Amino acid sequence: MSLAALFPFVLLIGAMFLMTRSAKKKQQAAVQMRNEMQPGSGVRTIGGMYATVKEVHEDMVVLEVAPGVHAIYAKNAIGAVLDDDEYNRIVHGEDDLDEDTPVVPDDASSLTEGIAADEARIDLGKKPGSADADKAEDAKAATGTTDAESDVKAEDKADVTAETGPEGVKAEAKDAKADGEADAK
Repeated sequence: MSLAALFPFVLLIGAMFLMTRSAKKKQQAAVQMRNEMQPGSGVRTIGGMYATVKEVHEDMVVLEVAPGVHAIYAKNAIGAVLDDDEYNRIVHGEDDLDEDTPVVPDDASSLTEGIAADEARIDLGKKPGSADADKAEDAKAATGTTDAESDVKAEDKADVTAETGPEGVKAEAKDAKADGEADAK
């Protein structure tokens, strides 16, 4: 076999070696982080729960998830050991707001303060010069009807629909069940 035929296989084996090496480094860093855990540290589990470490044992940890509430977890379930500042910021809501950080308002009222009242409103209706309005005017001109005539036609159509029903058949007060019962007696 030639060297050119073996090159893709050698390249593939080298790539696999590099990927497994980086995965092993990540695993070793996670094990080291879990071994350095001490009581009083703030942690985040792999499920996303924040707690304080109370006791550390060989393969398990006792976490305080709320004041007076303790839970036993496997060491492998600890996703991250947090710095005190980060843990307090997340769990207790203690923020050190910088003056440079912009504050986002709770509502959108501050977004329209500089805009005039008539500019703030957006009209989503049809404009007189739009294509749809031009088509409607062309149709009226072709049939020779005015707006008043079309309104009368619309009212007449509504009255006919009310009398005949949507199928065009006159609606009559029928009580088929009562008629059938009367014939049976």
